[in-house]
Parts: sequence; structure tokens; C-alpha cells
Amino acid sequence: MNLNRPTLLVATQNRDKVLEISDLLKNRKINVKSLRDFPELLPIYETGSSLKENATLKARMAFEKTGLTSVGDDTGLEVDALGGAPGVLSSRYSGPGATYESNVRKLLNQMQSAKDRNAHFRCVMALIWKDGMEVVEGRVDGLILESPRGKGGFGYDPVFFHPPTGLTFSEMPMSLKNQFSHRSLALRKIVQIITKKYNYSIL
Repeated sequence: MNLNRPTLLVATQNRDKVLEISDLLKNRKINVKSLRDFPELLPIYETGSSLKENATLKARMAFEKTGLTSVGDDTGLEVDALGGAPGVLSSRYSGPGATYESNVRKLLNQMQSAKDRNAHFRCVMALIWKDGMEVVEGRVDGLILESPRGKGGFGYDPVFFHPPTGLTFSEMPMSLKNQFSHRSLALRKIVQIITKKYNYSIL
């Protein structure tokens, strides 16, 4: 680890999120850590009623436990035909013990008769450091397919179709997904804040 670079603690133990965020920041002058690097810490549960509340909760708890500049994110798939569901419940949509596959199955079952397939991913990130806090958001629009496509990605990626590329997020290599995804859009804003905070370019 380069001690002359700022360290950003990503407040998650989700391996897929860690890989995606690490890939997004791999060419930046910043050290990335996650809660997987702090096994002594208790899990941080998403008890908020909104994406912003959950993102802020995770960032604040990570900062308070470690003193490191911390970013928490919460992401929701919001489907028009379902009134914005699954939304804040996206990761646990199919109930206790939810998996990526069971969540997708429930979503497709709920949408069997839906003609409106419009949806969007929304990612809210909260950045907390010693002197302040910032909250940002990234959003990407798409359509929900009737069946999964692709082997990559995670979560709802196999059924989230991105019209500009003609691909689902699961069909995209990570490098392409990270050009368009909700998480990448939010993280770019976080990078701009950190750049200003440390008064040098990490772009």
C-alpha cells in the first residue's frame, strides 16, 4: 500500500461490489480497502428506509470504527410497472436467505403480464471523512427482459437491458459496464470530491 496516497474504505463485505469498485479505481492514485480487510468489525446492516439512509449509515459506521475516509453505497433497481419496487429492498426482495437468482425469479414472476418494462438502477453513495460528508447519486435507465441473458455481473444484471449498447449488464465485460453503470457514475462524483479534498489530481 502506498502511504502517500489517500485511503478509501468501501463500507461493504460484498465481494462483487468490492471487485467492481476496485476496478473502477485501479488507475487512480488511491488505496482501496473494504470491510473484508477488517474481519474484527461486526457486519453493518441496512436498516434505513431509503437508499440514502442506508448509504449514510454504512459510511458513518465504517468511519467511526476505523477513522478512515469511508464511502457507503446502496443501490436499488426501480421498476416502473412495480411502482418503483424492489427499490431499497432490492438485495432482499425474495425474503430471508435471498440470492441473486431468487431475486431475479421473483422480479420476473411479478412482471409476467407487464407491458411496461422500463426500469432504472439508482446508486446512492455517502462519503464521510473527518471534516464532513457528501452524498451523491448515479442513475442508468434500461429495460427488464423476460429472461436472463449473459454470464457476468451480479444481482439483476442478467435481466437489465441497456438500450444504447444493446446488451444486458451481464453481457458486458466489466470494463464496458464501468463506463455506463449507476455505480460508476456515482463513484466518479466521489472521486471528484476526494480530488478536491486532497488538493491534487487522482484522475
